[in-house]
Amino acid sequence: MTGSALIISDLRASVGGTEIVHGVDLEIRPGEVHAVMGPNGSGKSTLSHVIMGKPGYEVQSGSVTLDGVELLDLPTWQRARAGLFLAMQYPTEVPGVSLTDVLSNSEASADELDERLRAEADRIGFDHQFLSRALNVDLSGGEKKRNETLQLAVMKPKFAVLDELDSGLDVDALRLVARRVEAATQEDDLGVLVITHYSRLLNELKPDRVHILSRGRFVASGGPELAEELEASGYAGYAGEPAEQPPGAATAIDPFADPLGL
Repeated sequence: MTGSALIISDLRASVGGTEIVHGVDLEIRPGEVHAVMGPNGSGKSTLSHVIMGKPGYEVQSGSVTLDGVELLDLPTWQRARAGLFLAMQYPTEVPGVSLTDVLSNSEASADELDERLRAEADRIGFDHQFLSRALNVDLSGGEKKRNETLQLAVMKPKFAVLDELDSGLDVDALRLVARRVEAATQEDDLGVLVITHYSRLLNELKPDRVHILSRGRFVASGGPELAEELEASGYAGYAGEPAEQPPGAATAIDPFADPLGL
């Protein structure tokens, strides 16, 4: 995968006329893990939504390319086909459609897919009964995150955006899920952009770089030690400067984001 990369260049995006992402630059190579941390309302989930093409977001400028292909020109399903995967903070329930149905369009035969699903479920402690159940319906928050991880492992994308994968997981589940993603960076050269509030995830999913997002832009980047510093001191020293808004612009609230922040 020489030359492969997910490159975000001067990305600016808005919701409802208010710019929320203010010029983000990032480059991720195969096998690398980049962690994005920041306070609630900083634009983390908005960034993931824009990269994956969730409706309701307007890109003001910039580009997002995967192996030289401009993703911003593509609908979400084509971005996925190009090799991009998003593990959502709040996975969607899909009544009437099982996990097996979702993955049935993969290149594997039915028997091969069933074998892979069961093997991956065992790696992350995911009960086999959920494989044929309606996708995410009546699953706990932690089970939904294991479900997302299992899909990632079976689909083998080139790059994955993980939006608070640790949310809802107990200590044991967190360890299993994080180790499975870490293994994918080594076994499949998976490149990862992981969004998290807590360094505990990064104890297992080893980041190459840590970036602090505040007020819609990166205000600091460093190695794994930056996450440890945040654990000790918080975000007070990384508030950043407020971005300029057009006269009369509304407060930067993203109606499509999660209820806990952007």
